[in-house]
Amino acid sequence: MKNIKAIIFDAYGTLFDVNSAAEKCKDKIGDKWESFANYWRTTQLEYTWLRSLMKKHKDFWEVTENSLDKSMKVYNIDFSMREELLNLYKILSPFKEVPETLKMLKQKNFKLAILSNGTPTLINQLVKNNNLENIFDHIFSIEEVGIYKPDSKVYDMPIKKYQIKKNEIAFLSANTWDVSGGGNYGYNSIWVNRNKSVFDNLDYNPKHEIKNLSELVPLI
Repeated sequence: MKNIKAIIFDAYGTLFDVNSAAEKCKDKIGDKWESFANYWRTTQLEYTWLRSLMKKHKDFWEVTENSLDKSMKVYNIDFSMREELLNLYKILSPFKEVPETLKMLKQKNFKLAILSNGTPTLINQLVKNNNLENIFDHIFSIEEVGIYKPDSKVYDMPIKKYQIKKNEIAFLSANTWDVSGGGNYGYNSIWVNRNKSVFDNLDYNPKHEIKNLSELVPLI
């Protein structure tokens, strides 16, 4: 890819492991912890899409709480664990290659930013807890536009901030719908396929498919 001026990252599932909260409680949850974590994540995303369609916006933290409540009921998990799981969600772990890869990209003088459904408070806390404060030039939250991805108003934000062309942005996400959202908008979208998944049929083919973030470095 040529003429890339900014690299924009999704946060949840791309930089930070959304399953790490439940994994840290697996001794209490038992063997169903991973299935529970996946259900929580799926429900969380469904709520963002449905709220966007209904024009009934709640911020991502409220959506995370609401989706956790449903998931705990479905998986019959004691509600005494609710606060612990929510607190762990605020300090999700990054995938192991993320910190070093981001430092390498920073040294190449790209503008680096996060574009996330998360609130500014949530994302800034994740960045701070994982010692990444000096990496990102900007954190874009959908709260600035009041609607969730993949609405085009979300993908507009970096363009307006940096005053660059759509094809001068490399956008990375582990979520196929987000890759397609950014790609259909005009970004050079790259799919971080960590789980050997199958890409969705949404009228877009990613510019590249990588297994983890470290594979991005030779492409840029």
